[in-house]
Amino acid sequence: MANDVLFPEQFLFGGALAGNQYEGGYDRDGKGLSIVDVEPAGPERNDMLQHPKKYLTIRDDLYYPSHKAIEFYDHYKEDIKLFADMHFSALRISINWARIFPNGDDKEPNEAGLQFYDQVIDELEKYHIEPIVTISHYETPLALVERYGSWTNRKLIDFYLTYAETLFRRYGSRVKYWMSFNEINCITENPFIAGGLVLDDESNKVQAIYQASHYELVASAKATKLLHELVPGALMGCMLAFSPYYAKTCKPEDQMAALQQNRVTLFYGDVHARGNYPSYMNRFFKEHHVILDITDDDRKVLKENTVDYISFSYYMSHTVDAEHKSELAAQAYASVENPYIPKSDWGWPIDPLGLRYSLNMLYDRYQKPLFIVENGLGARDAVEEDGMINDDYRINYLNDHLVAVAEAIKDGVALLGYTTWGPIDLVSAGTGEMEKRYGFIYVDRDNRGNGTLKRSKKKSFDWYRGVIDSRGATLKQEEFNTTSVQ
Repeated sequence: MANDVLFPEQFLFGGALAGNQYEGGYDRDGKGLSIVDVEPAGPERNDMLQHPKKYLTIRDDLYYPSHKAIEFYDHYKEDIKLFADMHFSALRISINWARIFPNGDDKEPNEAGLQFYDQVIDELEKYHIEPIVTISHYETPLALVERYGSWTNRKLIDFYLTYAETLFRRYGSRVKYWMSFNEINCITENPFIAGGLVLDDESNKVQAIYQASHYELVASAKATKLLHELVPGALMGCMLAFSPYYAKTCKPEDQMAALQQNRVTLFYGDVHARGNYPSYMNRFFKEHHVILDITDDDRKVLKENTVDYISFSYYMSHTVDAEHKSELAAQAYASVENPYIPKSDWGWPIDPLGLRYSLNMLYDRYQKPLFIVENGLGARDAVEEDGMINDDYRINYLNDHLVAVAEAIKDGVALLGYTTWGPIDLVSAGTGEMEKRYGFIYVDRDNRGNGTLKRSKKKSFDWYRGVIDSRGATLKQEEFNTTSVQ
């Protein structure tokens, strides 16, 4: 099977980024503060994510990696040129909400912020790179948290729609692919990062999380309706963080645990793609004393405005047994060790076949086009004496995952494209580190913001370009990935 072309001509290949992790310029040209701008690096970060209430102002004694990140705000032409040199056909970016509406509830948008993204899209068009735009990617304006309680307040739906309409009118003729919320289901695991929720004093956190989720789901459906009205032919996708659960054993209780754990994520896909709340949530809500504010209009807009495609991130699979499963929001990613698969430097399971499994699971369930918009390996890269970064481990990781993707396409999965996470090194959303590197391009910056910011190509840079140019023919295919699902 060597030298087979594995991906169709129209398949979109590229990378994915998030404004709050690479832009920098956190207070430039009228931008307001977003929640990520008060997320410090270092040991305080975990405490902040669990107890954000005491961290909502910027402190002189803490380092905030988003403030400068890798300064794409000043380097966007150089960086996009490097992506073009890899022959990207697509780049997933996000718009930073607080750059357009500094407080989130402003009456008029910030023109300087709009002009910045005009310039970014200009550069992408210059190199024939398709922009894929996430409307909200972990950067709820901080003022919306302080004034309204963020997404626990129904008012945020209208603020979000004003923001989305501004983007559709400004960039709609230039952007075909949109996503409403990044990894919307992560609000169950990281309520502050994903939804700007400050739950320190909440007696029923599950209630708050799923009420906020509902308002986000309604906002997504209304934005989908608005996009279709304003920009005929444009497509709206939802975006899930998808890590499928395997049962630890064939014990029936373990199988049931895996089913229930998968539903923590699939719930969000079900509402986005099917247009209604799945029946299995009724018991969950009853047992967790959740009573949602859902109007008849909410139900109608959800039903009539399902997404056009399902996008998702895939980094790993999880394994669960009956003893360790947890449907509780704060423990959504409970997992036990899987002895059959290796781990990354950060302890994440490396499971290429799990990506094929995920693609088939999602396509079987929804029968809508899929889009892999994040996949990659965070690792510590070493710069050799001659300046080379020999990241064969990243090449091997991506090679095996892309082979699994090709097999899923043969299985019959309709797939729009594949964008690796972090094609250029950027700040980690979870840890705030720079040393957890994903890129094909090395950025000289350390965990404390020191460095020259020089961009350097890693060994994987030319490798990925070769994969794109050959549409997968240069991939090394492994036997475990080429077996039929029949």
